[in-house]
Amino acid sequence: MSKTIAVFGAGPGLGQAVAHRYAREGYAVVVVARRPEPLDRLTAELTSNGARAYAIAADLADTGAVPALAERIRATIGEPDVLYYGAAANGFGSVLDLTPERVDELMPLGVHALLALVREFLPAMVARREGAILSAQGASAVQGNPSIAGGLTLAAQRNLLQALHAAVAGQGVYVGGLYIGAAIENTPFHARMEAARAAGQPVPAIPSVDPADLADLLWTMHHVTREPEATYPAEQRTG
Repeated sequence: MSKTIAVFGAGPGLGQAVAHRYAREGYAVVVVARRPEPLDRLTAELTSNGARAYAIAADLADTGAVPALAERIRATIGEPDVLYYGAAANGFGSVLDLTPERVDELMPLGVHALLALVREFLPAMVARREGAILSAQGASAVQGNPSIAGGLTLAAQRNLLQALHAAVAGQGVYVGGLYIGAAIENTPFHARMEAARAAGQPVPAIPSVDPADLADLLWTMHHVTREPEATYPAEQRTG
């Protein structure tokens, strides 16, 4: 039986690239995001290339619905071997405008949903002494950015992943986080940045990156280096 991966946050860019990368390695793939139409297009692409691929539309911010979502995934592919989490709320905005209420709005996607999914799927990974939990988020998880106030929720997620890695690394389960200080191609943010550049407007001094390259990096972290963290670009500070 092929291995399986559940991709949470399978939007344009990295989530879709992760689905394609693992599908090429023979994994059966479940992709999860809010909008069904892009998911259907993605699964059509995957199946046309010979993969087993399934779409489940769900709002991950509704953390109370995670147990039912987990049951749908189990009914589709069984207990996933890999959990990839790339969902995040829009955290752009000045830290000077940040309020406790805004933090409450960001936490469901930033932390709560991932924690709920881990509680659903990690026990089976530990029991069979094999599995992986992967996440990819913006570099504001590593270094505070005054224009990305919501990075504090990603920093909390990073802390969770670090603690999980320490807790289960000796039990055969890999936990890894990738932190990206670049504009990912094929995403709305990258499109806005390029449009602003073309109009002669100021843009962030960050590189662009092909999401397939980031998916390769996640694969290498999982299957080769087993390091708990990596950054793109690699020279970015992580501690």
